[in-house]
Amino acid sequence: MSIHIGAQAGDISETVLLPGDPLRARFVAETFLEEAVCYNQVRGMLGFTGTYQGRRVSVQGTGMGIPSHLIYVHELLADYGVKRVIRVGSCGAMQPDIELNDILFAMSASTDSHINRLRFHGADYAPCADFELFMKACSIAASRGIAFRAGNILSSDVFYGDDPDSWKLWRDFGVLAVEMETNGLYTEAAKFGAQALSILTVSDQLGTGQALSSADRERSFTAMMQIALELA
Repeated sequence: MSIHIGAQAGDISETVLLPGDPLRARFVAETFLEEAVCYNQVRGMLGFTGTYQGRRVSVQGTGMGIPSHLIYVHELLADYGVKRVIRVGSCGAMQPDIELNDILFAMSASTDSHINRLRFHGADYAPCADFELFMKACSIAASRGIAFRAGNILSSDVFYGDDPDSWKLWRDFGVLAVEMETNGLYTEAAKFGAQALSILTVSDQLGTGQALSSADRERSFTAMMQIALELA
């Protein structure tokens, strides 16, 4: 048992899916996993372990933003022997040819957060996805006929910014989309020698202002989940 996860040794699989929303974690467990058991309810951040096609897999909510995300990722890797962490989340598309519900694989994650500069004494660290997981995800998506984009994404500390056009600079440098966790995930996984990949579904298009509802965000990301569960 760790500070923020109330699981016992052996309760959590070596592979954990990481949605930000704990209700999405419960939806994944109830919809996709067999014999799912809730191992965590501390602070309402739900975690479950079950089986998918006979293989054991866990799903753990992490909350929003790098600081919250890192609490759960650190405890999973440091205290429970987790080897693979796969983020399944939403993002806001920056590029004009990316549409709602499109699937993105984050090869690398830029950030406006200073959390890594604190860790690396003012230097910039460039975290990236695990190559094996990334290639497997591409293969799974292709075999299922699921279109995807892969590239650099932005993990931002700011959801409600003062400058409504600040994202356009990142767009002009080829960044695909913005979310709030992947840079932290890839950094922590590197520290512990774990495999990590972020699979994202587009919930907002920053250029057009289109957006999915909160209910759609929780329940309609089936293609992303199929890929993630096949990886697990």
